[in-house]
Amino acid sequence: MNKAELIEHIADSADLSKADAARALDATIGGITSALKQGDQVTVVGFGSFQVKERSARSGRNPQTGEVIQIKASKVASFKAGKALKDSVNSAQEA
Repeated sequence: MNKAELIEHIADSADLSKADAARALDATIGGITSALKQGDQVTVVGFGSFQVKERSARSGRNPQTGEVIQIKASKVASFKAGKALKDSVNSAQEA
């Protein structure tokens, strides 16, 4: 599912116009992004949590040349699925 399909699903499910659904989705993504930029964790009960994790510097290898390169330390956004989401996904596979 891409963003346009998600907007259409939100519009249909919540009885909104596509424009309203798009604004709601953009506001949600914007809110999560700004919280993560500030170092906060975002938890949506029943869905999961978003947080920023530190990735340490490490050495890697250029696959084309085989040359060893140094990869800088960085921050990455991480998502951990909540129990309700895990259970929902697993029950769909069993059916």
